[in-house]
Amino acid sequence: MEGMDTMSLAQARRTALAAQGLHRPRRVRAGQPTMRDLQRVVDTVGLLQIDSVQVLARAHLMPLFSRLGPYDTGLLERASRRAPRRVLEAWAHEASYVTPEVYRLLAWRRARVATDAWGSIRSVATSHPEVVRVVREVIAAHEGLTAAEVHELLLADGVVEARQGENWGWNWSVAKQALEYLFFTGEVAAARRTTTFERVYDLADRVLPASARGDVDDDEAVRGLLELGARAHGVGTLRCFKDYVRLRGTVVRTAMEELVDGGVLRRVDVHGWDEATYVHASAVRPRSAGAATLLSPFDPLVFERTRLERLFGLRYRLEIYVPAAQRVHGYYVLPFLEGDRVTARVDLKADRRAGVLRVESAHSEPFTRTTTALALARELQVLAGWLGLPEVLVSGRGDLAGPLGKSLEETFATGGDPRSGGADGD
Repeated sequence: MEGMDTMSLAQARRTALAAQGLHRPRRVRAGQPTMRDLQRVVDTVGLLQIDSVQVLARAHLMPLFSRLGPYDTGLLERASRRAPRRVLEAWAHEASYVTPEVYRLLAWRRARVATDAWGSIRSVATSHPEVVRVVREVIAAHEGLTAAEVHELLLADGVVEARQGENWGWNWSVAKQALEYLFFTGEVAAARRTTTFERVYDLADRVLPASARGDVDDDEAVRGLLELGARAHGVGTLRCFKDYVRLRGTVVRTAMEELVDGGVLRRVDVHGWDEATYVHASAVRPRSAGAATLLSPFDPLVFERTRLERLFGLRYRLEIYVPAAQRVHGYYVLPFLEGDRVTARVDLKADRRAGVLRVESAHSEPFTRTTTALALARELQVLAGWLGLPEVLVSGRGDLAGPLGKSLEETFATGGDPRSGGADGD
């Protein structure tokens, strides 16, 4: 198209990294990152996906580590549980911590429980309206309850029957379904998490800061959420942008057209991409990228797998649910970002009982550099220090395992990397 902006693939990669705050080396600092540093990352990415898997560290903790280095995880705990809260739980890109401003825009989704919630949550209001009513009253009468506590209170009053089976996580009681319905609709909110990672529910009016409240019309909400995805990606397609908070429906394309007409998004021709591609008006286009950091499988940069492959040449699959014998790279595999390329991937496990960060496998990528083994060894030592693990051990799996093991021996022998100090991460 005549006059269209153009980008090389390398420029698109660097633009995407800058949008996520991953284009520069982490700041060298005298002390640990502060709440202001955490706020800067949260404002940049807009959301942190929550997942209970903690073979290494919980999912929402790792993107902050990737961008800040060793930090006190109590910062995020305080940001999510102390008024006025800086982050709130919501259904965004799956369960997520979001900024209050994003929470306000997500009222659009909360109003669509009948179409956007999954089966048992969607139907409980009609199948068990009395339970929903009582759960609402119980939450109002108490200041913070877990689902298990709500269930026991309703059980004692004869409102519900004892649940069958032992697996609380997947065998939800009717009380839990009612709670999740009220959470989805925004009548209740997550006040905090327990030490066992259970949500503690309270009335939304007692949890939400002022910036998370207020009416927002549907058009503004969808446009704002799509713009969040575009700003957090920097450059990408409609599919990329709407996946960030899992938007769907014809209203999304209308919102896209409005963002283009308003100059928020501009068409761009990225070399090798055959879909209509757009760049956000605020996007930064660095001439170079210098980060060296591990990326969680739940990192916002990794969310959209097609985009990841197109930008970085990385075909990535989370193999947690793949039978062990069929896994290619491992159970919990983290890509290693070095500059503007993913140069390796490692399967990691925090063995807290033994005090060891275990590298179950280490594989090179087509863009592996001569510096990769040493850079990755230093990053693993930083990660181990943050997790409170004195040792890093590499198994023999993967073509990079040998060079990585030797580099780790060298870094430990010479005192390691000066960035390796940090707080316990879990």
